[in-house]
Amino acid sequence: MAKINEYIEANKERFLSELFELLRIPSVSADPKYKDDVFRTADSIKASLTKAGADKAEICLTAGYPIVYAEKMIDPKLPTVLVYGHYDVQPADPLELWTSGPFEPVIKDGKIYARGACDDKGQMFSHVKAFEFMMKTNSLPCNIKFMIEGEEEIGSDNLGIFVKNNKEKLKADVILVSDTGIIANDIPSITVGLRGLTYLEVEVTGPNRDLHSGLYGGAVPNPINILCEMIAKLKDDNKHITIPGFYDDVEVLSAEERAEMAKAPFSLDEYKKSLDLKDVIGEEGYTTNERNSIRPTLDVNGIWGGYQGEGAKTVIASKAFAKISMRLVPYQNSDKTFEQFKNYFESIAPSSVTVKVTPHHGGEAAVTPSNSIAYKAASKAMETTFGKKPIPVRSGGSIPIVAMFKSELGLDTVLLGFGLDSDAIHSPNEHYGVFNYLKGIETIPYFFQYYAEMSK
Repeated sequence: MAKINEYIEANKERFLSELFELLRIPSVSADPKYKDDVFRTADSIKASLTKAGADKAEICLTAGYPIVYAEKMIDPKLPTVLVYGHYDVQPADPLELWTSGPFEPVIKDGKIYARGACDDKGQMFSHVKAFEFMMKTNSLPCNIKFMIEGEEEIGSDNLGIFVKNNKEKLKADVILVSDTGIIANDIPSITVGLRGLTYLEVEVTGPNRDLHSGLYGGAVPNPINILCEMIAKLKDDNKHITIPGFYDDVEVLSAEERAEMAKAPFSLDEYKKSLDLKDVIGEEGYTTNERNSIRPTLDVNGIWGGYQGEGAKTVIASKAFAKISMRLVPYQNSDKTFEQFKNYFESIAPSSVTVKVTPHHGGEAAVTPSNSIAYKAASKAMETTFGKKPIPVRSGGSIPIVAMFKSELGLDTVLLGFGLDSDAIHSPNEHYGVFNYLKGIETIPYFFQYYAEMSK
């Protein structure tokens, strides 16, 4: 595998150019106006996999956006790795906060700036280029399959249906995903836990139309005021979520497990500095790293209502809205959590308004084993390329399909990510280090080598 560094050096500019072409396509799955671009991205990935050496590559249509499937089966007696990734991206709004065009990739200070650079086009494309290397050098040691979807950012609704209907096609021994990160470029880590998610929208309705705030102010319910008051009741002074039953199923880690987590390098001062914060807040009794990984959360992701244009318009809005997400930990259930929220939110609404709670999407938390052959292969691969043994960590993010893969396919997932917390995914000026992109291409072939060797 020593040739990998030579191959990367010889092809570095091409690898970057090909990724840039992918990043220029605005594959925003949440916005229907980008529909053609999402389909065009799927076609581009299929072409890349075919060119890299896949025997079979196809566009699998769904009720929504397509899934790109590809495979290279060299021997049915050898183990099979199923690589998962996604090619859709988050909306780029607010556009005015970007320092360069979100779909006009540029390199600044060694980082690739573009929507999707890290999440997940850059990380996913590292697998395509690693596969290309193994095919060019005749060093692919086991079978490989790819399943790259276009709906991850909107809940992967059709992926579950595809998986259920294609279990034979997707038959494998392990799933490999790069949609997570590392602690730092000199501190490699492997994610072994993910939080689940319940995402919903609330609507509070008062009068049957917008009203003059002078003629009606003080006499009729103001949905925006009331929505804010209701949201304020969702947490107490200790930042403890007040929804009845919310914590009933929460996994509680032992003091020993929490002490082991605390060994991961972390500077609260640097954390605050990087976010331009004077202080942090969170659930009483837990550290910052615990709050964003092993504890459940509730956050308002968007809130609106009434007049929002230039100048003044003195109205009491008829309706107010908010989008709310809850990150869940092992043993919590996303559907149950939605019902708990709905029941409580409706119960705290005053009789002067009506409330509607609509579910969007969700998924379950997942903890992946760190004693499996696949994990050990990933750890050894990272140790080979980074020069340090990676630290197992739990992430605050959610990849709901990991739990689904386990329940439907019976397969564990290895989360071999290369991003950084500072990459601003889902935010303006998302970026991904050139180092990280190329380090992924370098590390992935070693995973295949060690996994094949350890599986014998």
